[in-house]
Amino acid sequence: MQPADPPPRQLTWGSLPPSAQALELPKKTPHLAVVLPCFNEELSIASTIIEFQKALPFAVIYVIDNASTDNTRQIASLAGANVRYEGRQGKGNAVRRAFSDIDADIYVLADGDGTYHAADSRKMVELLIDQELDMVTGDRVHTDPQAYRPGHVLGNRIFSRFVAHLFGTGIDDLFSGYRVFSRRFVKSFPSLAEGFEIESEMSIHALQLRMPLANLKTRYSKRNNGSVSKLNTFRDGLKILGYIIKLKRLYQPRQFFGFGGVLCVAMAIALGIPILVTFLEIGQVPRFPTAILASGLFLLGALIWFSGVVLESSSQLSLEMKLLQYLRMPTPRFTKWAAPHGMNEFHDDSTPPSE
Repeated sequence: MQPADPPPRQLTWGSLPPSAQALELPKKTPHLAVVLPCFNEELSIASTIIEFQKALPFAVIYVIDNASTDNTRQIASLAGANVRYEGRQGKGNAVRRAFSDIDADIYVLADGDGTYHAADSRKMVELLIDQELDMVTGDRVHTDPQAYRPGHVLGNRIFSRFVAHLFGTGIDDLFSGYRVFSRRFVKSFPSLAEGFEIESEMSIHALQLRMPLANLKTRYSKRNNGSVSKLNTFRDGLKILGYIIKLKRLYQPRQFFGFGGVLCVAMAIALGIPILVTFLEIGQVPRFPTAILASGLFLLGALIWFSGVVLESSSQLSLEMKLLQYLRMPTPRFTKWAAPHGMNEFHDDSTPPSE
């Protein structure tokens, strides 16, 4: 009998050679920013700020006042938030302003209406740090029908599957406004959306660059009494659909125009086959207008398809530029989450562990 293999050697930091210890990258305590875009949320903004202060006491809370006409700005300032102003109305404009002006390592994005469970932000930040992710999306779970209307639930499911079919899977709740981002995501995100299309744009950006993502179930509650949603189901739904199709055209033109080209060619073939059969039987073309239409559709389809192929090179260059911008920022290495003596805080573990 052959002797059994010796048990594997247990390595410790001190047993590693100096060259290996030198490869250990330093860790640091992250700078967190909580971003709350708001428009006329005077009834909810104070309680929302307080809840996030309890959940993330080490974070800086920013309220982006999106041209509110009530006392949102004053109340947010009294509650201890850092208030910024964005005069162009629309959630996309407010988020773009925040991402441009605010410098942090980790960004927590939520709404100022108190519908998102602030305590879950800690779990989302933990997940982003532990798995070195670029985005964690809060997958909304509700028990109150007034919190999440059935029409919105159905629309979210349809759009989520539609985007997954077009751009890939990885986002369970496409329209969730509760997300945690890395600095790499925020500073490589060329946002162009003006309104509620911003959530779709963020999701598609992450899917396009194949960023490491995760989803986390989070509680979703109804608004405070007297607070009104700014979302119009049909109007904003059509805007979002149009914006997704626009991003498909910009990011994947070969597939977008290829579909139109194939459709035109298929119609040309369907119209042309009977004419061809008749010509083979009697040697004449009795329906010249149909023959001309079929020829025109065939040429149009070929032109559309070729346009998609040409635009694909431009789209590929744009994708490579965004990817290079994304890769310019190294993967941050933060300390593990710790809370000694009942205090919620990060601890710096940059010193190598002793043997």
